[in-house]
Amino acid sequence: MIVRILTEGQFNFPGAHVDELNEIDNRLVEVIEQEDRAKFEVLLKEMLDLVREKGTPVPVDELVESDLVLPEPDITLEEAEELFTGEGMLPG
Repeated sequence: MIVRILTEGQFNFPGAHVDELNEIDNRLVEVIEQEDRAKFEVLLKEMLDLVREKGTPVPVDELVESDLVLPEPDITLEEAEELFTGEGMLPG
């Protein structure tokens, strides 16, 4: 799975970690609905760190389509409210 983190680039993210990413995504939806800024910031960092740590950067000169686009690290809670709705960024 190719995951893009806005402002950072793309990562080849192993399918073995998709469930873990989805779990964080679901928790993000909940804390955004509760407007819990502190938990939002912690979970967003956890999500992006998971992609950075478990994924392999895609070379900048390699053109591949992203399967999932995650927000930039400094997105605000208000901006995230538009992205993390319903099932979140990852369906399922």
